[in-house]
Amino acid sequence: MFQQAKQSRIFQDVIRQIEEAILQGRLKAGDRLPSERELKDIFQTSRGTLREALRVLEQKGLIAIKTGVNGGPVVKEVTTHQVSESLALLIRYQKIPLRDLAEFREGVEGIVAGLAAGRAEKKDIERLKTLLEDARRHLENGVSRWDDFIEVDNSLHMALANIAGNQVYESVLRMVHDNIVRYYNRFLEKKIEIMEENYRDLCDIVESIEGGRKDRARLIARDHVKRFNRFMEEKKIYGM
Repeated sequence: MFQQAKQSRIFQDVIRQIEEAILQGRLKAGDRLPSERELKDIFQTSRGTLREALRVLEQKGLIAIKTGVNGGPVVKEVTTHQVSESLALLIRYQKIPLRDLAEFREGVEGIVAGLAAGRAEKKDIERLKTLLEDARRHLENGVSRWDDFIEVDNSLHMALANIAGNQVYESVLRMVHDNIVRYYNRFLEKKIEIMEENYRDLCDIVESIEGGRKDRARLIARDHVKRFNRFMEEKKIYGM
């Protein structure tokens, strides 16, 4: 399964070979990697280099290193969570410029809304309307319920991604919405007018999806993201 690592870049090559064996399915979840001694002999590398490579694979979520008599590196199940975790950290700690994040969301949120409009079933519409009712209730209680309102807003966006039925979009948007609140807290002013405008947009999106109007749903979702990014950019520039 493995070959002697290329000595010019042995560390990276050890990682690459094990990673490819996992992602190509030659090593499956629950499989144990060969013992440390065997891996050293196969890759013709030092114990220190091998252990560092295994730590990198563990950080990527591809293996778990178990301790004890029956310990050693064990392959973990590969999920979309591992794929998006690094980007999630960048968003969580605001290392991605606000403008870049908004530009990305304008495209993806619009596409997802359009797909949802073409694929939504009766039970999906009922779920969206329940979320709208929750949002309306928080809106009626004013800015004191801002955080609750934003949470429902995120839930509705994730519901759209789920209805769209595309695992890639759903995984990426879950990563974004789980972490974007830090940008809101920093750049979005807590005002009742913003809550009201947000709620109107959500109502229009759901109405379009219920009517199967894909182009309209796509346009509203895109403009919704663009407008709220403008609010945040203004606060960022002018310190409002």
